[in-house]
Amino acid sequence: MRKKFMMRCCVLPLLYMTTALPAMAAESLKLLRADRQQIPAMAYIPEAACKGVAVISHGAGGSEKGYAYLADALSRQGWLTVVPAHKESGTRVLGRSLLRNKPNEALTQMVTDSAAYRTRLEEIGLAKDWARQRCPQGEAVLLGHSMGAATTMIEAGAENLVGVRGERRFDRYVAMSPQGSGLIFPAHAWSAIRQPVLMMTGTRDAELGGQSWQSRTEAFAEMPPGCKWLGVIDEATHSHFGGRSLSSAMEQLITGTVFAFLNGGQRCVLPAPQPGLQLQQR
Repeated sequence: MRKKFMMRCCVLPLLYMTTALPAMAAESLKLLRADRQQIPAMAYIPEAACKGVAVISHGAGGSEKGYAYLADALSRQGWLTVVPAHKESGTRVLGRSLLRNKPNEALTQMVTDSAAYRTRLEEIGLAKDWARQRCPQGEAVLLGHSMGAATTMIEAGAENLVGVRGERRFDRYVAMSPQGSGLIFPAHAWSAIRQPVLMMTGTRDAELGGQSWQSRTEAFAEMPPGCKWLGVIDEATHSHFGGRSLSSAMEQLITGTVFAFLNGGQRCVLPAPQPGLQLQQR
């Protein structure tokens, strides 16, 4: 679990595809950054009283229209969920970079861009503030996939090589397809993370460059104990977590594990074992 790899990254090539919205409509909105740029976002509003707020940070080359399977499921569970676009690491930026660079080079440039992470942190803060104005009660949770997982761990307090400091503004964190030490994080980067964290990967969730999915478990082994979960889904790929696999069974395993983590409260008790899922706690 603590093997070190020289080449670590957080996305597989061509992750700028997005998932169509489900039948339940989401609300489109604009978030105003300090530089006066308007950032698109999608908000998924619970039909009943909300139990808390959730923000989803998309992967490199993604958009506010991605991760609809997860955002919709969270809203149906009572979470007011917002998916902001990350303009400096979104679909158009990756598309332009791919015209000039090979996929690995384009992605490496994006996921090591300090400015992109700074605006990502601002955008998730704006999304949280927007949601809190409408749902002041309950916990706030940040979820991220791929580059969004790196964003999530940085916000939670992980040391990093991009020179960005997180503000620890959320009560719980969920990192899907997280990264180990390498391009973004130094060794032992996660020793200061005290808040509850769920990390998820799959046995086919290989890193860019061919590293094993096991490299994604390094942060779990390094974080201090205390409501830290690691879920490994048999045969799950990077795309399964991104909502592009069209596999309802995989999506149910992912969302079910997220719900168990969020609903566990202070006791943080693992749910009953499920076929296809290895879940452990520290």
